[in-house]
Amino acid sequence: MDLTIHTCVLPHVDPDASVAFYRDVLEFEVRQDVGHGRMRWITVGPVGQPDTSILLAPPTADPGLTEEERATIAEMMAKGTYGWILLATPDLDGVFERVQGRDAEVVQEPTDQPYGVRDCAFRDPAGNMVRIQQRR
Repeated sequence: MDLTIHTCVLPHVDPDASVAFYRDVLEFEVRQDVGHGRMRWITVGPVGQPDTSILLAPPTADPGLTEEERATIAEMMAKGTYGWILLATPDLDGVFERVQGRDAEVVQEPTDQPYGVRDCAFRDPAGNMVRIQQRR
């Protein structure tokens, strides 16, 4: 099979705050912004990588969700346990300094992990965990 990762999905609760984080803090480009109000589907991605995207989507837009499921999603997002993504860079310390300098919520400073990677972590405005690992 010839498969590539095209788009992954992360939830948002405040589309404008999410755009600001991914565009202004992580320096991703906004590729598409569809909808209005809180019901917006926003595609962002790293500059120079047009075939890889993140879709920021309203987490409870699916009409098939029950109220209990919507409450569970909201609770998990508030705790930061609903969505997460791993990014990679050749310069973890440099990226950490730039992202931290833009008032992103730091979860973990750059750390050598016992499983062989060096990484750090931030939360986006929706509570999603954004882990950044150093490529070797």
